[in-house]
Amino acid sequence: MTVILSIRDLQKTYAGGFEALKGVTLDIEKGEILALLGPNGAGKTTLISTICGITTPSAGHVTVDGHDIITDFRAARALIGLVPQEATLEPFEKVINTVRLTRGLFGKPRNDALIESILRKLSLWDKKDQPIKALSGGMKRRVLIAKALAHEPRILFLDEPTAGVDVELRKDMWDIVADLKQDGVTIILTTHYIEEAEAIADRVGVINNGALLLVEDKTTLVARMGKKQIEVQLTAPLGTIPESLAAFNLTLGASGQSVVYTYDTHAERTGITALLNDVAAAGLVLADVQTRQSSLEEIFVDLVHGNDE
Repeated sequence: MTVILSIRDLQKTYAGGFEALKGVTLDIEKGEILALLGPNGAGKTTLISTICGITTPSAGHVTVDGHDIITDFRAARALIGLVPQEATLEPFEKVINTVRLTRGLFGKPRNDALIESILRKLSLWDKKDQPIKALSGGMKRRVLIAKALAHEPRILFLDEPTAGVDVELRKDMWDIVADLKQDGVTIILTTHYIEEAEAIADRVGVINNGALLLVEDKTTLVARMGKKQIEVQLTAPLGTIPESLAAFNLTLGASGQSVVYTYDTHAERTGITALLNDVAAAGLVLADVQTRQSSLEEIFVDLVHGNDE
């Protein structure tokens, strides 16, 4: 694949010495969706703002399809669309004029067919003549995306795109992102919703305290760092776990009618066979056995907490 965004040792230190970015290095490929996860204050928005030219870096280099964001700012910025967290829109302007204006600001010629196509894809065409103030919060989000796409960028930054919207609209937004990817747009989104990353991202990055902890393929990350659990359901509830099963570090299920065993899928031996044998030897009768794998959310929490220690 071809790298469209290259970040090298990017640093941002504010007056007073606060380090918002600590040497971030990252390559993003054309057409991929990267989800950037991190708690509040982790550096997600600072990273996006720096790449987009809103914040000046203290050190490091960033190129957008080969264009340096400092020495060749106009060419670099023309390739980027940004959907900010806050909906800063002119309340009395019509939707269609708002989107047209953004295209003009980037020096692009008028293209009514393109604007119509964008508004239709975002389910805004029937609202094109409405003033912004008449729209719901979710529809204003869609207008922000339309504005960001008006000048035909090849990279789209979505900073908390579904914050404050309902679950149904959030899933609609996921479909929009998937369609943009089909059109070849590279998408970088920041989110607090772990399920958002699991649903739509190709790769996941975790940032905390201004440092990029990792960037990895979503499926590989879960397989590499996730743990599996086996829940052994019993025919009768337990008050406590038998002493003979202590070596397995079991936890008692919420109902008391199951025991949960956590194991490493990459270990030479999982211990499952020994567990089931010892469960039977303890006089417990199995009703069912279920397995599950750690979610991306659990992995994320472990990474962030480990980095804070």
